[in-house]
Amino acid sequence: MKPQTKDVTQYLKSCDIIDFEHQTSCDIIDFGHQTSCEITALAYEIKSCSKDEISYIKNAFEYVRDNISHSADIRGRVVTCKASEVLRAKEGICYAKSHLLAALLRCNQIPAGFCYQRLILDDETAPHLILHGLNAVYIKSLDKWIRLDARGNKPGVDAQFSTNDEKLAFLVRTHKGEEDILTIFSSPDENVIKALTKNKKLEDLWRNLPTELRVSIP
Repeated sequence: MKPQTKDVTQYLKSCDIIDFEHQTSCDIIDFGHQTSCEITALAYEIKSCSKDEISYIKNAFEYVRDNISHSADIRGRVVTCKASEVLRAKEGICYAKSHLLAALLRCNQIPAGFCYQRLILDDETAPHLILHGLNAVYIKSLDKWIRLDARGNKPGVDAQFSTNDEKLAFLVRTHKGEEDILTIFSSPDENVIKALTKNKKLEDLWRNLPTELRVSIP
């Protein structure tokens, strides 16, 4: 993997999509027996349950993986994009979930970026390539980037936290034309954002999932 930029501060920024400074509403979410009302509060709640940097990254990853549903798995009706929208709705597709995980990590000064794969949507019913979104996070204590896939587990999908061997949601089958894009982007790709904001219904989004990155790969 290679970062898009050597400027690590680009992987710490809040923006309109990674909106961890979101303060405009107070949405109650469950975290064990505690509640919080914004991304920042949730980030610090997770931190309070974590003993160190690696523990926090693992806990934040598992929170998004396990507590935010993948919209396809629950036959959801909401298209989410901004990190705050994902947290409020408690659902999103892979790109949206990666936005929330990045927000939770960046909120506690942990550099987080965005990675993509080009995968076949469904071998039987939709045998065409689309982008799949996941995260990369820089672990200071190990001086390394690792990829994490918070898509959400189900039969046949078993993504796990690992600082050594990657345990992502999907294997890339290069013999079928699938591609692992090994650049770590500092911002979500514009084609991804366009798909999530232009398509207001999930049935429309499924028909218009992005197939290519907007940005040129370094």
